[in-house]
Amino acid sequence: MKVLLISLFFLLNTLTTSASAEEIRPFSSDGCSAFPDGTYFQQQLWLSCCTVHDQAYWQGGSYPQRLEADLALRSCVAAVGEPLIAELMLAGVRVGGSPYWPTQFRWGYGWPYFHGYTDE
Repeated sequence: MKVLLISLFFLLNTLTTSASAEEIRPFSSDGCSAFPDGTYFQQQLWLSCCTVHDQAYWQGGSYPQRLEADLALRSCVAAVGEPLIAELMLAGVRVGGSPYWPTQFRWGYGWPYFHGYTDE
């Protein structure tokens, strides 16, 4: 009986912890993560592009939504006059932004680790 009660306690504790762990954290942005926010002379040239991109990454969603966010980042950075940087950034986010990497800048980083993609 004692083992049953202890098991039940741990089961209920796990269920309530899992339910509260699935709440999204408040939005935060680290700018362009491990990439510079701009050039040497214009140090925040594409920072606004990264902040919009971070909003999408924080929220997460489906694989097509991630691709759309990444392509929008490329377009935004190219629009400020840096098309080669835009291509480099696109390659970086496509490889490094997977929701399955245990990083602080992964797709869906507002959620607990390994949230993955949604079906939307």
